[in-house]
Amino acid sequence: MSALAAPSPPATPSFAAALAEMAVPLLLLDAAGTITFANACAAALLACPAPAGLPLPALLAACGAAEPEGGILPEALRAARPVRSRLTLGDRLVEAALAPLSSGGFALTFEDVTELLRGAALARQEPLTGLCNRIGLHDRLDAALAEAGRSDAPLAVLMLDLDRFKAVNDTLGHPVGDALLRKVAERLRKATRSGDVVARLGGDEFAIIQAGAEQPQAAEALARRLVDLVGRTYVVDGHMLNVGVSVGVALSPADGRNADDLLKHADLALYRAKAEGRGTYRFFEPAMNAQMQARRSLEIDLRRALALKQFDLAFQPQIQLETGQVVGFEALLRWNHPERGPVSPALFIPLAEEIGLIVGIGEWALRTACREAAGWTQPASIAVNLSPVQFRGGRLVETVMHVLAQTGLDPARLELEITEGALLENTDSVLDVLNGLRALGVKISMDDFGTGYSSLSYLQKFPFDKIKIDQSFVRGMEGNAECGAIVRAIARLGASLGMRTTAEGVETATQLDAIRAEGCTEVQGYLTGRPMPAAQAAALLTPSPIACPADAA
Repeated sequence: MSALAAPSPPATPSFAAALAEMAVPLLLLDAAGTITFANACAAALLACPAPAGLPLPALLAACGAAEPEGGILPEALRAARPVRSRLTLGDRLVEAALAPLSSGGFALTFEDVTELLRGAALARQEPLTGLCNRIGLHDRLDAALAEAGRSDAPLAVLMLDLDRFKAVNDTLGHPVGDALLRKVAERLRKATRSGDVVARLGGDEFAIIQAGAEQPQAAEALARRLVDLVGRTYVVDGHMLNVGVSVGVALSPADGRNADDLLKHADLALYRAKAEGRGTYRFFEPAMNAQMQARRSLEIDLRRALALKQFDLAFQPQIQLETGQVVGFEALLRWNHPERGPVSPALFIPLAEEIGLIVGIGEWALRTACREAAGWTQPASIAVNLSPVQFRGGRLVETVMHVLAQTGLDPARLELEITEGALLENTDSVLDVLNGLRALGVKISMDDFGTGYSSLSYLQKFPFDKIKIDQSFVRGMEGNAECGAIVRAIARLGASLGMRTTAEGVETATQLDAIRAEGCTEVQGYLTGRPMPAAQAAALLTPSPIACPADAA
């Protein structure tokens, strides 16, 4: 509340009565700072029934009031100048406003701001963990940067993102996820100093401001400690949970002198940490800005690619080893950009998965592949890859059913390939979808078999029609006996379970002879057929006309 306009000392009984009954606590002081008048509200607030006659410092001391900023009020009295000061009064916070009077002396008013400040603090606090929220973090970072700027001291901002947290939320529910977040927040508090600021920005994102420390050594030590500490096992409601954390670090002033730049650059470093395997930390580097700009440009182009009909499919033959005949094709997605040229699937497919475009792109690929296969003269199979993201929406079975109905393709000719990554997030849910697809008559293949940790356990849970042996094992057979043993074991496993086995990435005759000897049933690779356009694949299945004797004459 602003100070009162300078009133004259009470001159009439009615004016004195009005001052006494004011709802605003009011003291009047003479030029020496001695209380000459206190209204009822002031006496009640200060818990002093008779303040008149006491010097202001003595009155404040008697009622236990203290100025956190120091002796601002006594100094203002000596200088006869207006001032505002915040007082602590027991468990209350009071704002005092001192104003010199034109007739001499001072008026001192008070306002209880406890609830106002408490509300402002809560507005900057994240309710689940009690940490700062995004607004609070920004305010504290602005203040820390201003302080660091005065002393030219370095400051670090660490951005954190939990690894594998989504799986906990999806499988065990939000109450367990919330309890886990509270435990993570407690570990972050214990890993940091009392002067550090720890914030939760939402979801499983956290941030830390580390000031007053030698940099970059202190930030690196903290990041390393966080990766270790957060990654240790949690026990929540009887569940043993394991999550990790990725950390991005930005330093001021080298990486930015304002809050927005530092947070953005720490976020870029976090993105790099997650891209390079998670469970680690990375410091911001200027090149990350250029890389992020390139990624955003690619994302913009990718969002338009489907509408602009820039996608195409290539078809790679799958050969039956026993007969040497083409028994199917794998449909491979290609992106031909008018300016970039061919864009590697290894570059754009992970991006499409990350930003959610893979569902629409995958449906287009499925429909296009089935339409092509439906027109072939031979009933060869068509294999289409599925992304783990396509299993999350709950519409995959319905989509496949509609595509088969629209294209007229026999379901038995469609093979849907999945990797272990599709099964990792929510195995039971994915298995339900696979069983729904199997009920349509579709065949299911496990791609890149042998590269995951749980591939064998999944064979017990779901009867795949085919196992595709990862090309890394096939290519390693010529110089590595262990790779040969793995291929042999997978081929025998497939045979014992009644599953076909396709060796991928065959490029040499030696590799072909080796996988034939190990008992694989099919082969796919550059040696037996490179990816080709749809028309060429169709022609490969069309029998060549037999020359008549007259033609031969």
